[in-house]
Amino acid sequence: MNTPICDFLDKYALSGAERLHMPGHKGVPGALCGAERFDITEIPGADSLYEACGIIAESEKNASSLFGTEATFYSTEGSSHCIRAMLYTALLYSRGNARENAILAVRNAHRTFVTAAALLGLDTEWVYPRDTMLSGTAGAEEIKNALEGRRFAAVYITSPDYLGGRCDIAAISAVCRENGALLLCDNAHGAYLKFLPRDLHPVALGADICCDSAHKTLPVLTGGAYLHFAHGARALAAHARNALSLFGSTSPSYLILRSLDSANALLAEGFKAELARFVPLVDAAKETIASAGYALYGDEPLKITVMPKARGYTGKELARECENRGIVCDFADPDHAVFMLSPANGELAPQKLCEALVSLPRRAEIKKRPPVVTPKKQALPAREALLAPCETVPSREALGRVCASPLVGCPPAIPVVTCGELTDENALELFDYYGIGNCRVVLKNE
Repeated sequence: MNTPICDFLDKYALSGAERLHMPGHKGVPGALCGAERFDITEIPGADSLYEACGIIAESEKNASSLFGTEATFYSTEGSSHCIRAMLYTALLYSRGNARENAILAVRNAHRTFVTAAALLGLDTEWVYPRDTMLSGTAGAEEIKNALEGRRFAAVYITSPDYLGGRCDIAAISAVCRENGALLLCDNAHGAYLKFLPRDLHPVALGADICCDSAHKTLPVLTGGAYLHFAHGARALAAHARNALSLFGSTSPSYLILRSLDSANALLAEGFKAELARFVPLVDAAKETIASAGYALYGDEPLKITVMPKARGYTGKELARECENRGIVCDFADPDHAVFMLSPANGELAPQKLCEALVSLPRRAEIKKRPPVVTPKKQALPAREALLAPCETVPSREALGRVCASPLVGCPPAIPVVTCGELTDENALELFDYYGIGNCRVVLKNE
């Protein structure tokens, strides 16, 4: 597979041209990080991300062929950029198809979804997860019941979720088609699912539009992401560049674009075979870890989410123990430690993780469990709350106050209370459990 962006950047780097254009380092190698010669702006021949008709369009077409989509578009600002564009597209769909100005979403959505929906004036109704706040595995029957009698613009799911749980996308897709609602999927953690021996990518399973954070699981620089449209969503794909341009920087990174372009060749040439060899090693590691007394969560092939309380550790304690042994996890909270693996780690990495976990002495089981998430009362329209005068207060002082916007860290960036909702006792319990010290609330009218 050709790499038109890489080829152009290589040629320009060797041209000796006097760079009387942005950026200010002028391509002088080594001045900053060693990659300056490939860091350019939209000079002639370099194409333009939101008006792509040259090398970027060609590279995106290569990506589309790899992912089996109607169209695939690049983002250099991660899946957050793509989520905003997805929701804008859903808004256009609602207005063109006599649908409600509303989205049905599983509650473990990223904070970007919450704020984007609020800014666009899209009402959100929630399906609450079966397990913890962080896991949003929702079944097709739950979605079907929530859709009954309504004409939502779209259903929004996160699959895989942050802990590695996956929804039954094919079944949910069938329910959405029957209702006439779009199925949007935040697949930030699952770009690699396309290249497994059995294709598990959301588009292949029936999602209409989805975003992938390429950088999370593929050999791509941080910020590289895809916005995918399925073959049945051709009319919506026509709005994609405009949707992305509404929310994206006018100075996209050519370093990230180069990495997305380069990844196409890697994915086409051998990534499937690498995954086929590596996934069984991760499966074997999961079996060993489980046999050592650790509970595991989720079924994402390259993610090992350990629930260590049965062995006497919190997730954060386990993360510290692993770090002391030279292993850094992706995320930890009181209940989980999340380890993300890839063939780039090398074949010894799963075994190294096993040895670290098995070496820890068994301690008394920790019985404390996370609070159950209860539905929150919507006190103000989300957009009104997000744009209202607000203040940041200690979480313990937020009881009875209206949430202005989510104030949660990333990862996992899943809000306890969303824009316009009333902060209740359950929210305070969740704030305390997950160590969320502050809350942004709407100012009271004096």
